[in-house]
Amino acid sequence: MSLRIDPLRVADLPEIEEIERQSFPTPWPRSAYARELENSFARYFVLRAFDGEGRPARIVGVAGLWVVADEAHLMTIAVRPEERGRGYGEWLLLHAIETAIAAGAEMLTLEVRETNTIAQRLYQKYGLQVEGRRKNYYAEIGEDALVMTVRGLTGIPYRQQIAARRAALEERIFAQPAVSGSQA
Repeated sequence: MSLRIDPLRVADLPEIEEIERQSFPTPWPRSAYARELENSFARYFVLRAFDGEGRPARIVGVAGLWVVADEAHLMTIAVRPEERGRGYGEWLLLHAIETAIAAGAEMLTLEVRETNTIAQRLYQKYGLQVEGRRKNYYAEIGEDALVMTVRGLTGIPYRQQIAARRAALEERIFAQPAVSGSQA
């Protein structure tokens, strides 16, 4: 099996809807993703697994962000529950950050559930720090969101940090027995 990050397509929406249902208490409907595909600020992509014959097997995860002027906002990131813990969420986050940098964004921001400490640690690994709180942001579960931000995306020190993270992550992901190749 090999992996590749591709732009999100309309044909991917049924699988994305399934990943959303498995990942979030209030998943985005397919129609929300369809609207995002028409949004000029939005950039959405999937992590696609391919079988040994090079045929698409399934979508492992999804991520998306908006880039407006010099700011990027991570809108979503999700990985199938059975695929978590292998670095795939980090791979999607890294791709989102690199996409933001390529688009000229100087900062990236996101909201994360205050109890989602696993995601918070991942975001901190990439320099995001808590800068605020949105009370009852996740109203369906009565939970606040932490607002996390990183600045200086296009600066040399941050780009060097990202390059080092990419090298370590590629080694981790592509050294796994189930994965061959380093397509991304």
